Amino acid sequence: MECDPVEDPHEPQHSVTKSASAASNNTVMPELTLLLTGDRNSIEIGTKNILLNHDEQTNVEQFSAKLYDLCGRHISVINMLGHPNIDRVPLNQGIHAFLLLVPYGQHNSHYKSRVQWLEKTFGRGFLSYVMTVVTHESNEKCEGALADLKANSSFAEKRYHTCTRTMTDEKEIVSLLEKIDVMVSENDHQSYSRLTSVQNKDQKEHLDHNSYKEERVGTEEEMEISTEVTSGPSETKGKEEEIQISTEVTSEQSETKGKGTVDVEKEIETLLSRLHLQDKLQQKLSPADFLKIGPPVKPSNDTCEKELAYTFLQTLLALDYRARHILVKQESPEVSHPQSAPVSDSTDTDDDLDEFFNTDEDSDQSKQTHAHPMDVQMAVFHCSDSFLKQDMVKKLSQCQYALPLLVPDPVTMDIECPLWTLRQIIKTWKVTEIKDKDTITMKSMPICKAETPMVSFFRLGSLSQSKSHLMNSLINDTHSTFFHRNCKGSTKSRHLMDGVAEIAWYFPAGNPNDSFTDCIAFCNLHGDALMTEKQREILIDKSSVNVVFVPTLGRTQKSTAVLSALHKSPKPLIILVADKDCGAVEKKPGKYIVGLKERSQSDVAEELKMIIKKTLSGPHTSFQLESMSKVSGVRVDEDDPVCQKGKSAAMEILNLLQGMDISKIKEKFLPCQGNLWHEWCRIKKELYHLQGNIEKEKSQKEQELTQIRQEQCSVSHTNLMKSFTESLLSLPSTDKEYFLKWMQILIDALSTDDLASILQRYDEKWSEVVSLKNKHDKSPLLDRKQNELEQISKELQSATFGLEHIFREMGQIYEAHKSQKKQTHNRQTDWSKYPELAADLMISGHPMELMDGDAGYAPLTWISSVLEEVIRKLGDQTVFVLSVLGVQSSGKSTMLNAMFGLQFAVSAGRCTKGAFMQLIKVSEEIRNDLKLKFDYFLVVDTEGLRALELAGNTTTHHDNELATFVVGLGNMTLINIFGENPAEMQDVLQIVVQAFMRMKKVKLSPSCVFVHQNVSDIGAAEKNMDGKRRLQEKLDDMAQLAAKEEDCDVKCFSDVIAFDVQKDVKYFAQLWEGSPPMAPPNPRYSENVQELKHIILSKASQSSGITLSYFKSKIQDLWNALMNEQFVFSFKNTLEIAVYRKLEVQYATWTWTLRSNMLTIENQLYTRIENGKLDRVENSYLFTEMSKTFEEIKKDMNLYFEDKRDKDMLVQWRGRFEQKIKEFHEEQVKGVKKTLDEVIQQKKARKELDDKKTEFENKLLQKSKELAHSLKDKAKEEELKSQFNTVWGELVSELSAGIKPIEDINLEEDQKSVLNELGFEWGLIKGCKDSNRYHVLSKVGHYSDYVNQKKQRDLSEESHQSHESKKENKDTGKQGTNVFKSAFNYFKQVTGIVPTTQQKGSSDLSHEQHEQIRSFISQVEQQSLKKIQTKPVATRGYRSTYLQEMAQNVQTKVTEFESQKPYALRKEFTVDLSLYVFDRAGRWLSQSHKTYRKNNDARTYSESKKDQYYSIFRSFWKGNSSAAVFGEMICENLKVSAVEAVCNKTAIDLTGEMRCSFPAFSGNRLNLEKHVLKSLAEKEDFKSFITYIQDPRSQAEYFIKDEVHKYMFKEQSHKAKNILKKNVDDISELVSQALFTATQEVKTQKGGTDMWMEQFSSLLKDKLTLDTISCQNFRDINNFDFLKEEIEKGLVPIKTEMSRLSLDKMKDFRLQPDQILIDQLCRCCWVTCPFCAAVCTNTLEDHSPDDHNVPFHRSGSVKGFHYRNTVEMSVNFCTTDVASDNSFYPDGVSEVSVPFKQYRTAGPRFANWRITPDESKLTYWTWFVCRFQQELENYYGRKFEGRGEIPSQWRTHTKQQAIESLDETYSE
Repeated sequence: MECDPVEDPHEPQHSVTKSASAASNNTVMPELTLLLTGDRNSIEIGTKNILLNHDEQTNVEQFSAKLYDLCGRHISVINMLGHPNIDRVPLNQGIHAFLLLVPYGQHNSHYKSRVQWLEKTFGRGFLSYVMTVVTHESNEKCEGALADLKANSSFAEKRYHTCTRTMTDEKEIVSLLEKIDVMVSENDHQSYSRLTSVQNKDQKEHLDHNSYKEERVGTEEEMEISTEVTSGPSETKGKEEEIQISTEVTSEQSETKGKGTVDVEKEIETLLSRLHLQDKLQQKLSPADFLKIGPPVKPSNDTCEKELAYTFLQTLLALDYRARHILVKQESPEVSHPQSAPVSDSTDTDDDLDEFFNTDEDSDQSKQTHAHPMDVQMAVFHCSDSFLKQDMVKKLSQCQYALPLLVPDPVTMDIECPLWTLRQIIKTWKVTEIKDKDTITMKSMPICKAETPMVSFFRLGSLSQSKSHLMNSLINDTHSTFFHRNCKGSTKSRHLMDGVAEIAWYFPAGNPNDSFTDCIAFCNLHGDALMTEKQREILIDKSSVNVVFVPTLGRTQKSTAVLSALHKSPKPLIILVADKDCGAVEKKPGKYIVGLKERSQSDVAEELKMIIKKTLSGPHTSFQLESMSKVSGVRVDEDDPVCQKGKSAAMEILNLLQGMDISKIKEKFLPCQGNLWHEWCRIKKELYHLQGNIEKEKSQKEQELTQIRQEQCSVSHTNLMKSFTESLLSLPSTDKEYFLKWMQILIDALSTDDLASILQRYDEKWSEVVSLKNKHDKSPLLDRKQNELEQISKELQSATFGLEHIFREMGQIYEAHKSQKKQTHNRQTDWSKYPELAADLMISGHPMELMDGDAGYAPLTWISSVLEEVIRKLGDQTVFVLSVLGVQSSGKSTMLNAMFGLQFAVSAGRCTKGAFMQLIKVSEEIRNDLKLKFDYFLVVDTEGLRALELAGNTTTHHDNELATFVVGLGNMTLINIFGENPAEMQDVLQIVVQAFMRMKKVKLSPSCVFVHQNVSDIGAAEKNMDGKRRLQEKLDDMAQLAAKEEDCDVKCFSDVIAFDVQKDVKYFAQLWEGSPPMAPPNPRYSENVQELKHIILSKASQSSGITLSYFKSKIQDLWNALMNEQFVFSFKNTLEIAVYRKLEVQYATWTWTLRSNMLTIENQLYTRIENGKLDRVENSYLFTEMSKTFEEIKKDMNLYFEDKRDKDMLVQWRGRFEQKIKEFHEEQVKGVKKTLDEVIQQKKARKELDDKKTEFENKLLQKSKELAHSLKDKAKEEELKSQFNTVWGELVSELSAGIKPIEDINLEEDQKSVLNELGFEWGLIKGCKDSNRYHVLSKVGHYSDYVNQKKQRDLSEESHQSHESKKENKDTGKQGTNVFKSAFNYFKQVTGIVPTTQQKGSSDLSHEQHEQIRSFISQVEQQSLKKIQTKPVATRGYRSTYLQEMAQNVQTKVTEFESQKPYALRKEFTVDLSLYVFDRAGRWLSQSHKTYRKNNDARTYSESKKDQYYSIFRSFWKGNSSAAVFGEMICENLKVSAVEAVCNKTAIDLTGEMRCSFPAFSGNRLNLEKHVLKSLAEKEDFKSFITYIQDPRSQAEYFIKDEVHKYMFKEQSHKAKNILKKNVDDISELVSQALFTATQEVKTQKGGTDMWMEQFSSLLKDKLTLDTISCQNFRDINNFDFLKEEIEKGLVPIKTEMSRLSLDKMKDFRLQPDQILIDQLCRCCWVTCPFCAAVCTNTLEDHSPDDHNVPFHRSGSVKGFHYRNTVEMSVNFCTTDVASDNSFYPDGVSEVSVPFKQYRTAGPRFANWRITPDESKLTYWTWFVCRFQQELENYYGRKFEGRGEIPSQWRTHTKQQAIESLDETYSE
């Protein structure tokens, strides 16, 4: 931009004064004017200062040359630093920004004082123009300045900047200018030019008065008009209706106008200040300020004036028309209110009469009256943003109040038409056309588009009659549509209503007594129309009929010119004259005069109605609100650029729909939610009702679902959706709000006419059907009419088109693309951003669809993603979910909207379809007052039960689904009942009660409140009590009925849910006060709503709410369960499961802490016992030792269960887990005591031998010493050995004299002998033994070879088919031949064991019978092992009678088992089972006997010591001293015990390390299962798989051992060695310390060898086991330092050897890491699924009362499940079976089948399993079936053919996918 006056920017600039007087055409006007204020020392003024490069003082305005150089813009800078005189501030150019400069360090105090001064000087509106600049030295940093300033309520962070005092940094100044530009933009590029300082009265004369054309003083009816009006010629432009009236203002009025304007402005500011709205003209109120849960609204006399505006708006939003009648309590003596008159104490006399008549002393005109109700309304209107204005006007319309049409701006007096504000109002009425026969037509449309006649009312001058009151008589004589002087709260003075034109409509109901037969608009211009020329002209031009109120008629009246023009106009004119008493007189056609004097208002109103009807019956002009946008001189609110931008974007989309049939729009532009989505939902639901070959059928349906999703993807890119989503993605937030509003407005306008027509046809057809039904007419005519009604219903559904359908389409596009896992590269269809867009809208208060009512399905993927985005943006907030349920059109949405100010759809024909959710923030006030534990309410509104759209179809199932879904989601459910008839309620109550009963059974506990709406006489207490009694009876009856259906014991409703009929039932008055469409809402209804809100908040205060993440998972869980008929058994609380899994992990940590501590204690006590330091272990001692750890665990548990996030969910398990930990603690103590008692018993049992050992060792030492000395220097090394052996042999013979040697046991021979003694032939025993088949007895596929048939009967497999397929299978003669043979042949291949051939005549058993035998084998094995392990083999040795007892027990058990079966077991089975049990017990018996022999056999003991004593002998022979030999003996002893201690400690430490760091061992039972399965897949070894399937625990134990071995010796060997090394170092340090301490103690005490040995061993008693060393041969030792040195020398090689210790050495000692882990991890539930053998994954071994469960089940073929009487394997997953309509035979021989859906009734094995229907498949098991198909067929002797054919989709799964599926599905 060129700067003409400035030739050289470097030359000194002259100030440019901008006052009005000095302005010239040549002056360059600044683009931006900045006013600098603040401390003078804030900056350094000088030539280098970019912002202020001159030295002039205060109030000098200049262009800054340096700024011009920097940005090329003319920027005017006014320097007002310090405390200047503001008289010289130029006013013709407004100020764009106040730069408040404050120095760092004093920034806060300077800011406060300067803001106060600015407010006083410039008024409150200046704040939005202030930019705060903190200045600092170049070496300073303004740390903390922002935080300090934010504490001030007036401070705005976005208008904050920092810079150096010199202001020479260009970057800082550019950044400052950018922020100023943003601020200017936000202020709509307007400048601030108002000064309110009292000191500037002269300057106020310079204010522009052009906008203040009239003086606004006085009330509507009582104004004294002093203005003289002279009539002027009227000009007609094109049409006679266009009238121009010129008014002359007297000179006297002109002189006072300036003063009057200022006074009015001051009054308005005072009013806003009184209402605490002074800041809101600039910073508008928004819906967000009110869309929050606050305290219930209670209009009362307790309202303070400062709260009046907010109370008004809250009351209005609550649909209470008494919002205009709120009384205010007196706060100060300045405000006058009606008060009680003071009572005089004096006695009445005649002289007091004059005083009584005198009122002068009581009147105080200086007192301020309370705010006029319409001033409050208009003040709120002016201070609201456009969106809140819409909400406000919508509520005014619902309250049947007049709406603003023309509104003068309170500051500029510009006239505005709030067309945008009125856009959302839609009205419905019925037009009566009087012809040959009255025809009634229903119309419904946005009121802005309605073309209606308009009757305008004006007042010219002042008169006593109320114009507004009379208008009310025309529209609704029982309701004050227009506020008038007689209304409650009216005052003489008002400030914001004069010049306001309000409009209201009369809507006929199609009744004979309607005042008018069609819709008519009535417009009321408030104040004297002579003073509001512009508004008067507009209304006269737009009206169809003009009605004028005048005080009198005559040429001398001021109104003559106006009346003259109206008289000449062709438009009908009605003049109401105050001083005439005549009736209506038609002076000329269309011109009427009606007198008002001494006439009743009703008579005048009737005359007016007749005249208006008559005049409008002929040709007349029509008025449409939209036409106001073309009126010149009127600002229309929707002309704002931001509004137009939103409209433009919306119109671009709506233009695509122009001219289209409304019923075709969704089909063309929203294809994803039409037939494709409905078909997808239908197929999805069918997945839960499969029949026949269900896996194949399921696979086909899943492919169909995939195909539909692909089709949705291909058609998803419609122009409408592209434009819509692009607008949402690109528009700023405010523009986006306008865009969405415009979309809603335009779409509603598009469809209302068509909907009204369809609804009218629906209503007529429905009446015909009802009439025929009442006549009991069952003719074809009824069927035809019902079909026609159904067609109209479908047409209605197609024509219903709203914004929610576009969002539904977004959801479907997202789900379709997400299912295909394709990310589009086209930004216009960036579906991945859709959830974020929806989340933003949900957070801002938009309802979001939860369930598609048209499809009857919840889009779970879409909902989850949206809620995830909400959580990402808000955090995982806690919410209180309030859901509403009731009959259709019972007022649910209306109630919610009135209660919380929501926007749920309520208009006729647009009832809520499906379910919607809306998020509402809880206000801080109510949160603190009620101590609420949640941050938001989440309100769920639903479509009504018994919906008309579903008429003719089965509605019960749909209603049950909806009720269960909604009740399950809510923390509280409002049950909305319309009317009082219990019979009408019965169906609804039954649905509701059943829903609550289901919640009780799945451990959800919502509360409920019943709401009776439309109750005629809610004031009658007796009637209410009777109603409650009848409701209670109905609820109890329904509870008993529902209990039968849900199979539970319930006597009354309170057994189902906590319910108090006195507190939890609320009666509501009728919604309307009269008959719609002209009836206002009943105030009592609004009161009832607020009372209900109080109840809800009171109940909510007792709830903790739920997190959004829990709500998200709850939606999934409830919906998935609803898809199954057995809801209770199908419900799976995902979050609860996740919380339980975490608890299991924590439980494992707690138990390991206890186990680890107990192992350490056991280790110490074991060492003491072995050292002879302890001969008794008390329980009390063990509990004391464990007490510290146990208390820490209990404290940790308490903290865990008290965690507020999951506290409510954890509480159900708290008692059980606390008890389990207590039991585990006691079991650990009990187990350790038992172990240690056995050690003590063993110690005692070998006491005799130990005593002999001591004597033997003493003799051996003595003889060795003597012999060595005698042979010293005489014998050679070779002779030495011979001499020693001689002595050794003599002593050993002496030691073992009279003691029988303990021989090795021969279990093989004993087993044969025992079986023979029981009567089994030697040949049979030998044959069974040689075959080796008993080794795999529990793992074979079939047991047919062991069976003899007792009866001729069909022993076939349980049916896996429906009853229809059962006959087919019976006729199929193909039995599985040679099943046993093929099974054992296969086993031969994989195990090398040769099976016996199948005996002729043997019968093939059913699958169930095979499993019974397998289970029996396992039970006998466990019982036998448990019993044999109680025998004292380790202390007393082995006896063959132990085997005899085992064999007898096996024989007894077999006899008992076969007595209950329809078959007999061969002898081979008993022998093989006995051998199998012997084999399993053999290892334990051998190991125990080996221990006994080692501890009790003298020769065995002596042989183990021979080498050690030979070494001692050699030492003596070499001449070593006693100290050296004694040291050698100690070192030898330490060597063994140290290695043992190191290995035992390493076992514990290594186990702890693996528990923490090794993934397979660091979680719960489910985690272990996952890793076992991974290991199996990686190895691909079928034999291991079979072991896992048949005996999962043994495979888990094998896995643990294998992983421990790999960890120790391969993967983490370095870590294991480091642990070992650390323990070696610890033991070495311990021994060294003991040596030092014992030596020092003996030297101090001057003790001997015995004392030293006692001291040394006591120091090591808890860590090392030391064999007793006799000191009698070493008492000559007196140099203990030398002894210490000898021992230390001897320890060096021991340490070296120990440092090279191999981890393999650990196998030789008592504690093993793998066994410790097995004890820790395998002490859990191992019960398997009766259908598929999946293992229960509960960490607790006994988890009753919880059912057995597993996250994912398997194909039945894994266990050998097959179809009865066939060789066809069943590939079905049991999770699919239980959702199908198929049946099964539970015991293999029964002919009675059980439906899979009722599997729990099939017997004990099934009753305790929770198998949740699940459409998903664990890829792992489908891969397994395909990978090992041949092996499975061979093993089970069945085929994957026919109905057992493997679905082709399964074969696509790879091993990698199988392993990955474990991570995905077992991560719970």
